[in-house]
Amino acid sequence: MQGTFRFSFGPWNIHEGADPFGPEVRKTIPFNEKLEQYKKLGFDGVQFHDDDAVPNMNNMTPEAIIKEASDVKKVLDDHGLVAEFVAPRLWMDPRTIDGGFTSNCPECRKFAIERVKRTIDIATALGTRNIVFWLAREGTYIREAKDPVTATERIAEAIQILLDYNKDVRVMIESKPNEPMDHAYIPTIGHAIALGLLTTAPERVGCLIETAHAILANLSPSDEMGYALAHKKLWSVHLNDQNGLKFDQDQTFGAVDPRRALNQVRVLDQHGYGNDGEWVGLDVKVMRTQKDNVCMKHLDYSRKIFLRLLEISRSLDEAEITRLQNERDYEELNYYIIDAMLK
Repeated sequence: MQGTFRFSFGPWNIHEGADPFGPEVRKTIPFNEKLEQYKKLGFDGVQFHDDDAVPNMNNMTPEAIIKEASDVKKVLDDHGLVAEFVAPRLWMDPRTIDGGFTSNCPECRKFAIERVKRTIDIATALGTRNIVFWLAREGTYIREAKDPVTATERIAEAIQILLDYNKDVRVMIESKPNEPMDHAYIPTIGHAIALGLLTTAPERVGCLIETAHAILANLSPSDEMGYALAHKKLWSVHLNDQNGLKFDQDQTFGAVDPRRALNQVRVLDQHGYGNDGEWVGLDVKVMRTQKDNVCMKHLDYSRKIFLRLLEISRSLDEAEITRLQNERDYEELNYYIIDAMLK
């Protein structure tokens, strides 16, 4: 069963180029001008952080937040775009310096819960039921700082509160083994899927798999995707590439390891990904060296590489692959795949 593919990215994927070691190097592009680029690049979906849609949300009433998000929905409609998901940006606030859900401060945990309730309001106004949790600071720098049982229970309790707040929303957990915290409590997709079992609505808890995050856990991204697909829990992906076990690089998809990228495309396509409305998200960073007038090539090329790899995958002789599998002639199979990619 072949997949159906449509593409999304977030406005943060078009940025000014600042990093921890240097200032901005490109001009800021207004949000509406970013939206104008989506269709031109072949994208139909927009990924949001909550404050991408409502920048000043911490100083607004719930009613005002919903009103501003509804205005953004009208802008999306004007551009022929839809919102894929909304993610609470919990890691940027001083009150979440020790994590949101797992903080040792009760008032900070309360803030995190209330912030995500507003995120859900924004998502509803934008027309999506998908909430993404990147549990960025839900971890520790030293293990003695928090009790791991209590921390896990607090994350599950927070998810439960939010599932109860809106009976329609789905939570997609985007796991990552490190960065910014040394030790993350939900480091892999297996952890994420299991976390849903601690709630009363595990059918509404799934996952978003990012290529780089799987690599940083020293795992195969396509195998992680396969694991989630087997559980019917792969509800979104962030495709990119990664040069080893370094920081999260978000390189152009397939730029480092095209064969690894092929296997991601292949597992998605062969198991019908997208046929239930899932998106192919491209979470890729523009190189800091790119000039203003060519600062969107990483998005264009990531999508083109995906589609080219899809052509290669669909051109393979599946009967021949099955024959080589049955004969256990994996060396021949290895060459068959490499040869197909080099043509």
